[in-house]
Amino acid sequence: MTRLRAPSLRFGQQGVSLLEVLITMLILSFGLLGLAGLQARAMTAEMESYQRGQAIVMLQDMVDRMSSNSGNAASYETGATPMGTGATDAADCTTLGTRAAKDLCEWSKAIKGSSENKSGSKVGAMIDGRGCVEAGGVSNVFVISVVWKGKTATVAPSSTCGQGDYGDDTTRRIVTTTLTIPNLSAN
Repeated sequence: MTRLRAPSLRFGQQGVSLLEVLITMLILSFGLLGLAGLQARAMTAEMESYQRGQAIVMLQDMVDRMSSNSGNAASYETGATPMGTGATDAADCTTLGTRAAKDLCEWSKAIKGSSENKSGSKVGAMIDGRGCVEAGGVSNVFVISVVWKGKTATVAPSSTCGQGDYGDDTTRRIVTTTLTIPNLSAN
């Protein structure tokens, strides 16, 4: 009768050592931490992008309003008093006297996010959004700006719209355009 013997370990290793498992887990954990950091940055970038998109929509809204009421474009100037967060709006914009006043009231409410509510709180648009319409220094030229609070610090914009309203201006974001109303009565 022949006897079976257990295989000998002399010819090579038969398995994985605990040290190899620990090193693999260490490398894997560093990779997963890197992915978690990347995910956090991607979410911040997504929020910044969403806010910039909303600001561009608000900017184009005011350009369209002023262009359609070009004869009274100077009535839209807000000067140093931005619309949106911090502005006191009429409860019903339709009761205001001029079309420019109605447009500014509606624009201010849109910048605040009044069309999007969650449990009674305004949640739309941008964080602490504000909008300005300023004279461009030349007749019939207007600088329209929308500002909001970003999530991370960058270089402070040079525009005066919303300056100082966010504490540290390095979190202030801005989109701006220049609107020129043509003088159609000139020969």
